[in-house]
Order: sequence, then structure tokens, then C-alpha cells
Amino acid sequence: MADTETNDTKKSDSATKQPQCANGANGNNNNKVDNEAENQTKSKRQMKKLLKQQKWEEERELRKQRRKERKQQRRLQRQNRDDEEQLEGDAQNPKKRLRREVTPSPLRLVVDCSFDSLMLMKDVRKLHKQIQRCYAENRRALHPVQFHLTSLGGQLKQSLDERDKGWVNWKEINIETAHYSELIAKEELVCLTSDSPNVLEELDQKKAYVIGGLVDHNHHKGITFEKAKELGIEHAQLPLSSFVKMNSRKVLAVNHVFEIILAYLEKGNWKDAFFTVLPQRKGAVAIGQEGANAAKKEDDDDDSDSDSDPDSSEQTEKRT
Repeated sequence: MADTETNDTKKSDSATKQPQCANGANGNNNNKVDNEAENQTKSKRQMKKLLKQQKWEEERELRKQRRKERKQQRRLQRQNRDDEEQLEGDAQNPKKRLRREVTPSPLRLVVDCSFDSLMLMKDVRKLHKQIQRCYAENRRALHPVQFHLTSLGGQLKQSLDERDKGWVNWKEINIETAHYSELIAKEELVCLTSDSPNVLEELDQKKAYVIGGLVDHNHHKGITFEKAKELGIEHAQLPLSSFVKMNSRKVLAVNHVFEIILAYLEKGNWKDAFFTVLPQRKGAVAIGQEGANAAKKEDDDDDSDSDSDPDSSEQTEKRT
């Protein structure tokens, strides 16, 4: 009887376990299906992403070309707008109208930089600034000359490299390390020096006029004149004394000589050229005006005396 109960119990237990096993198998199958579905979904997303990336790469050049076209279009629009504004400004500003009528001159102006070793660095830097001024004035001149800078080297080149790195990009200028006598035919050269007995009455457009690049404060007086004679080169001085009475000496800075010649090419006469350029501090007075100025000064002195008290202590001291 007991054995029968035991067998019944075992059968009951086994019957109970069988559904549990079946449920476990079904659960595993469901998980597997879910995983496959999830993997399939991921694969679709990855494939979509991959296709999108591939399309992006394929269209890279097209996008680049479109950006380039848009940029070019904006540049053209900006340029057209700037041109319109410039035309409006030029119509209102006579100076800008003149700029559009620029006619370059065949005349050559040479700044000779072969005196570098005769100057202190502080004077070389002054020469550097004068050359900068020559370059700037020539760029804006109505009749720009053919600008030559020769024998460049030493301290001057050092100053240019340190203080004006953009000089290597200067336009409309011929910069040479060689001496001007090696670059230009001797018969075409005229050395400008205040020590020359020859006076330059007018400019010859076929000539090359040499300006000595020297800031010497009278330490090397006459050196450019002697150099011209040594090389057998024609020499002359500007007709300064014919038009101008100056309180200071007649030696002018490099940029003053350069600018006077530019002004002469524009105005057509020396007098206007001199008084356009010469600085006030040099006390430049036109020849023929100094007598009138002296008379005016005398009248001013007379007026000053008549207005003063003859019995003042100051006047008494002067008389005594």
C-alpha cells in the first residue's frame, strides 16, 4: 500500500515538473526571438547610418563646390557694391577723380644706399623712414616715377627686416643690391647734389636722377659730389636758390628731393614744386618776398615802439 502511494507521489511530481520544463523552453525561445529582432533592428539602424555616411562622403565635393560658388557670389556682390560707392565718392571728391587720371612718368629716380657704412644706426633708421615716405608719395602721385633703390644691404636692410617686414612686397619699385652705376648707362645718369656748380633748369624724362641716401649732419659734406666726379657721372643741383630764400642750409632730406621732383612733374614749374614740399621749419621764403617781409617786420617794430611807454623801466634800461 505504501509503495503504491509512493509511486503515485512520484508520478504527481513528475507531472508537475514537466510543465515547468516546457515553460522554461518556451521562455528561452521567446528570448532568442526577441534578441534576433533587436539585432535585426540594430542592423537596420546601422545600415541606415552607414548609407547616410556614405552619401555624405559622396556629396562632399558637391558641397565644397556649392560653398565656393556662394563665396564667389558674395565676393562679386561686395565688389560691385564697393565699386558703386567708390564711383559716388569719386564724383564728389576731386582728389579721387585726379587719382583715376594717373599717368606714370618714364623719368627714373634712384636712391643710392651705398653710404650705409658711413652712418650710425639711428641715422640709418631716419633714412629708412625717408625711403618709406618716398615710396608712399610715389604711389599716390599723379605722375609716379620709375623708383629705384640700389646698393641695398647692411644696416638699412636690417632696419627694413626688423621694422618693416612688408617691404619685400612693395610694388612699383626696383630694389637692387648692385650699385646704380652697374645697372644704368653712365650717359643717362645725373647725380643730384647741392655741391654741384651746375643748376638743373628742367628735367629730362630720359634721364635717371640719383639722390644720395645719406643722413650725415654735415659729417661727410660733399661726398656725393666727389663720388659723381669719381665715376664720371653728370651732376647738378636743384634750382633752389633761384626761387627760395632759406634760413637753414640748402641740403634737403632724401624724401624732400624726391617729393619736389614729383611736384614739379605735376605742376610744371620749380617755384610751386618747392613751396608745395618744403617744410615751414626751414623758413622758406620766395625770392622777391623777403624785402616785403623785412619792410613789414620794420613796420611792426615801429608800431611796437610807439605803443610802449618811453618812461617805463624796460625802456630806461635799454637806453642806459
